[in-house]
Amino acid sequence: MNFELSEEQRMLIDSARRFVEEELYPHERQVEQTDRLPADLRRHIIARALDAGLYAANMPQELGGGGLDTLSMCLLDRELGRANMALQYTVARPSNILQACVGEQREKYLYPCIRGEKTDCLAMTEPGAGSDIRSMACTAKKQSGGGFCINGSKHFISHADVADFVILFAATGAEDSPRGARKKITAFLVDKGAQGFTVRRGYRSVSHRGYHNFILEFSDCRVPATQVLGEIDKGFEVANRWLGNTRLQVAAICLGRCDRAFELACEYAATRKQFNQTIGKFQGVGFKLADMEIARGAAELLTCRAAWREDHGGMTDMDAAMAKLAASEALAMIADEALQIHGGMGLMADLPLERIWRDARVERIWEGSSEIQRLIISRAILRPLESR
Repeated sequence: MNFELSEEQRMLIDSARRFVEEELYPHERQVEQTDRLPADLRRHIIARALDAGLYAANMPQELGGGGLDTLSMCLLDRELGRANMALQYTVARPSNILQACVGEQREKYLYPCIRGEKTDCLAMTEPGAGSDIRSMACTAKKQSGGGFCINGSKHFISHADVADFVILFAATGAEDSPRGARKKITAFLVDKGAQGFTVRRGYRSVSHRGYHNFILEFSDCRVPATQVLGEIDKGFEVANRWLGNTRLQVAAICLGRCDRAFELACEYAATRKQFNQTIGKFQGVGFKLADMEIARGAAELLTCRAAWREDHGGMTDMDAAMAKLAASEALAMIADEALQIHGGMGLMADLPLERIWRDARVERIWEGSSEIQRLIISRAILRPLESR
C-alpha cells in the first residue's frame, strides 16, 4: 500500500478546506444558536458546492457525479467533517444505494439527486429494531392488484424534513434459517406526500444542531411495484452492497473533527501561560497531546487502509468496522482532552470545542454501535479458526 497522495488528491483537500472555511464556518454560530438551517442558506450552499465540483462527488462520472474513488471521498469527508453537521451534510452526497435504480427510477430519483434537485433519506431504524434490522416490524404486503401496502413506523431518520423521498426498508415475508424464521427485507422508494405517509419531528438531541431526526409513519401507504429498489426480498443485498462505505464516511468525518479539536488544543497549549510558562510544557498537558496524536494517527491509518482496499476490491466488513470504531472512539477521547486542556473556556460556545464534544457522542452509536463493530471484528477473527 502506498498512501502518498496524488497531486489531484492534494488539490481536492485544498479546495475542500477552502470551501469549508469560506462557505461553512461563517454560518456555524447561527445554526448552533437557532438549531435550524434556513432554506435559503441550504440552497446557497448546494449551489456553491455544485460550482466547486464537490456535490455528488461519490457518484460515478458516467452518471453525472464527481467520480471520486473511495480514498478520495474519505479525504473530502474528512475536510467537511470539520464543520457543523447540518452545514456539512448540505454539501451532499446522494446515497450510494441509489445506484441500484434502474430505468425510470434513474430519471425520477438518481439523476435529480446528483444534480442537487432532490434529496434522499434512508429509513431502516425502528423503535424496536436498531442494530437488529431483521426484527423490523414495518411491513410491505403485496397486493392482489399489484403494488405493496406499507404499515409501520421508523424513527431516528435523519434530515427527513428536507428529503423529497425515502429509501425505505420493510419486511416483505419470512424464510426459514438455521436459527429459525427470519424476515425478508425489500427496499422501496417512497415519495414524500404519498397518501398514508406522515413525517413528524423526532426527539431533541444533544448532538448535531440544525440536523434533525424524524419519525416516519406509514398507514396503508400504497406504492406501485415500480418503486421497489433492487429486487423483492433482496433488500439486504442492496444494503450490503452500498452501505459498507457509510462506515468509512463516519470514520472520515470523525477524523475531520479530530483534526479541528487537536489543532485548537495544540494552539492553546503553545500560547496559554501559567506559572511563567506555556501549559504545553507541563507533562499533564504535553502527554495528553501525545496520546491524542497517537489515536488520531492510528484511526487515520485504519481508515485509509480500508478505503485503499475498497478501491482495490479487497475491503472486508472487518476493515470498515475497525476504521469506524477507531475513528469514533479517537474522536471521543480527543474532543474530551481538547476541552480539558482549554479548561472552563472549552465549555463556552465561543469556541467550537463544546459543539465537537457534544456531536462526538452519537458517532459511537449510529451506523453500527461500537459494540456491533467489535462483534463484527471478533467474529471475523474467530471464523477461520472455527471452520478448521
